[in-house]
Amino acid sequence: MQKKPAASKKASKTITRPSYALESVDNALRLLQMLRDVGALRLKDAAEELGTAPSTAHRLLSMLVYRGFAVQDEKRRYHPGPAMGVGPAQQGWTRELTDISRPHMEALAILTGETINLVVRVGSQARFLYSAESESMLRVGDRQGQVLPAELTAGGRILLAELPRQTLEQLYLRPPEEPHVDPRPTVGYGVDRRLAPGEFEVFLTELEAARKVGFAVNVEQTEEGVAAFGVAVRNGQGRAIAALTAAVPVTRYRQHLNGPLVSRMRAAIRGIEVEVAHIE
Repeated sequence: MQKKPAASKKASKTITRPSYALESVDNALRLLQMLRDVGALRLKDAAEELGTAPSTAHRLLSMLVYRGFAVQDEKRRYHPGPAMGVGPAQQGWTRELTDISRPHMEALAILTGETINLVVRVGSQARFLYSAESESMLRVGDRQGQVLPAELTAGGRILLAELPRQTLEQLYLRPPEEPHVDPRPTVGYGVDRRLAPGEFEVFLTELEAARKVGFAVNVEQTEEGVAAFGVAVRNGQGRAIAALTAAVPVTRYRQHLNGPLVSRMRAAIRGIEVEVAHIE
């Protein structure tokens, strides 16, 4: 008598479209798939693929740009943004850090009249964990969830300033023999942001200056009309684990550079550091 063949593994359940699908969410996800698979997307093509008016496609793409999942080049084509290829931060304490920081940030936003962000660095990326938005009429909006090149952001730069030269070389130094290709767009996903040796030395000098004064700045490097100040948050061992940034309209940059903003940020950070001293 022949043995019965071993039972094969049960096939996975067929995935069907939900009965109550949210069309706007589905369209946004389809746009993400198109950006992932095509790489460069025109507004006209996006609207045709979705079967919507160009204005609808534009609103969806604008939200993807806002959250870092898409960027536009000089020809107004959309490309995958820096948040597209991002995995989890893999830091078990980020939720605790956010919960601890939130009340301090909200109080600081009220005191300064500017939007306050909590930022961590993952490799060469700056990730915005939380935003306490100012109530000022002219203010910078919520940046929670955004992922940007660390070297362009105030929070990312002050955290990079803590790293040894060898680590910075691994992240940013391009070998002299390797040709440089001008990246387009400048903050997109997969862009090679390494620097030539001469540029790298200038970059190190800038980071050292930020480390000495205790804060870093970003003046319209990531967004036109927006400047930011970044100050590190340290644990009980003195290691920088995150940064607070104050995002301000560029018209108020000089005012804050010579005013009490940075000292108020440091005071708020001292309150946070008391509660995060145990985080390693």
